Amino acid sequence: MPSSPPLEIAVIRNAEGWPDHFDALAEKAILAALAGAGARVRGAAEISVLLTDDAEQRELNAQWRGKDSATNVLSFPQIKPFDPVFGLLGDISLARETLEREAADLGKSLDDHFTHLMVHGFLHILGYDHIEEDEALQMEGLETQILAGLGIDDPYAE
Repeated sequence: MPSSPPLEIAVIRNAEGWPDHFDALAEKAILAALAGAGARVRGAAEISVLLTDDAEQRELNAQWRGKDSATNVLSFPQIKPFDPVFGLLGDISLARETLEREAADLGKSLDDHFTHLMVHGFLHILGYDHIEEDEALQMEGLETQILAGLGIDDPYAE
């Protein structure tokens, strides 16, 4: 069986304090989301992951979504929803302080929460969304399945 073309994952650190192993964790999560969604890389492809802080994330959220607040993860797809996976796929941005606070509030490890949000962010890149209830159920179900494959509990369990 021929192997699929490479997916380049560029991790950019714009803030201090991110654990060193998060580059590998980001790659593992993205590749699991790609496989779990049944998507295949159709040509040379690249995704950028920005590891930043609340201040920069707030600026990005205000500029691109009109929301003047920090948020855990932002996705900026450069491909049309459910299009073939090749070329510049887009960017995923995560805010360290928000992730740390949420992980503590949820009683989850930072690694597991980061992995969940990487999967979530990459599914947005592929075209999944959670605006409508049926879309949300589909996306959450897929996230839960992908995370289970990585040994992470259902993030939506009560």
